[in-house]
Amino acid sequence: MRLYSTLQHQLVELPPPPATVGIYVCGPTVYQRIHVGNARPYVIFLWLKRWLRQRGYEVKLVSNITDVNDKIYGEATRKKLKSDALAAQATAQYIEDTDRLGLGRPDAEPKATDTMDEIIGLIAELVASGHAYEAQGDVYFRVGSFEAYGQLSGQKPDQMSEQEPNPLKEDARDFALWKATKAGEDTSWDSPWGRGRPGWHIECSAMASKLLGPAFEIHGGGLDLVFPHHENELAQSRAAGQEFAHIWMHNGLLRLTGEKMSKSLGNIQTLEQVLDEWGRETLLLFFMTAHWRSPIDFSPETMEAARLQAKGIRNAFISAGVSAGDFRPDEPLPTVLEQVLDEDFNTPAALALMHQWLDQGRVDLVYPVLRIFGLESLAEKDSAPPEVEELARKRLEARAARDFAEADRLRDEIAAAGWEVRDVSAEPGYQLVKKD
Repeated sequence: MRLYSTLQHQLVELPPPPATVGIYVCGPTVYQRIHVGNARPYVIFLWLKRWLRQRGYEVKLVSNITDVNDKIYGEATRKKLKSDALAAQATAQYIEDTDRLGLGRPDAEPKATDTMDEIIGLIAELVASGHAYEAQGDVYFRVGSFEAYGQLSGQKPDQMSEQEPNPLKEDARDFALWKATKAGEDTSWDSPWGRGRPGWHIECSAMASKLLGPAFEIHGGGLDLVFPHHENELAQSRAAGQEFAHIWMHNGLLRLTGEKMSKSLGNIQTLEQVLDEWGRETLLLFFMTAHWRSPIDFSPETMEAARLQAKGIRNAFISAGVSAGDFRPDEPLPTVLEQVLDEDFNTPAALALMHQWLDQGRVDLVYPVLRIFGLESLAEKDSAPPEVEELARKRLEARAARDFAEADRLRDEIAAAGWEVRDVSAEPGYQLVKKD
């Protein structure tokens, strides 16, 4: 299997199965409900985990929760809450919302607050080796000490703007590993440099190495994290003697009317809102429509198109008279599907194959694809409640008696209950389909 890596600027081949693939994905900073754009990397890397396991790999997916961060302190102040209480609340909401996607969870979801010993230990290593220095309670990474700085993002060190202004820094390019406690910050930890808390970048380096070791296959996250976050992670980890990630995958951003969706722009739709309005199947199919490296445009029109695709898939299984229970869990995969997903995990190509097979009436080929992408529910047979079944039986009797007015009235009553009744030749003479 080959995946595009930002670091090498090309497709990079994974070792053959049954190799172990460690994946670290930058998760949310928990201070608000996540928006639907935040859900894209969550979905992509859970899909990738499913596919790699399908292909025979041992996979460990780690996705962190950043619960110490400037944004959390700022939001807690605005809401007049303690920062740890706000982070705990937002963490619970994040888990609740992403659980609704129906894809399961990462194998580990470490929090920065639970990794403080490892964070402090890693900073101490960098200070001892001369790659970092203390400045009145703050600790900074010496960018000039790491010659390969900029290799991930293509940034030129001599052309960089200052990330974190402080006149005490040796070099404007240096970035914070540890921050002394400031006014308005209500959490802090003891360290060799005094009370304080970690910088954002060092948190991920410590959590990744703690759970995946000093070298692992894949580091993932949104394209907006390439610089400075991932550039800084790579520099500090390799300066500490760790090989760190081999492949760096950066998914394209979700755009609303052509611009990035973000809390700072105020143009967000939360994942909770989108799931309430459109449902999980529609959202997952929407995410399949764009290659993971490409941006994806979110709008009522693109979501409606995905909803119609979901409806079409569901209807194909109903028309074929089969459902999820008619297929083996180890149903073999078509070779052409393996080819498109093994070549940079091309989900739009997989979706196109699925529609091609639907046109051919080959739902037996479609079902394994649904299983990989968490869409098995589109092939499940919905059971109507007994009272709706009774209405459908009465409608059948009315039609047999040629009482079409009564049959139409019963059809409307069935529709009002959220179901569509269809006449079929097979017993019992009708199908009940749950309306979208």
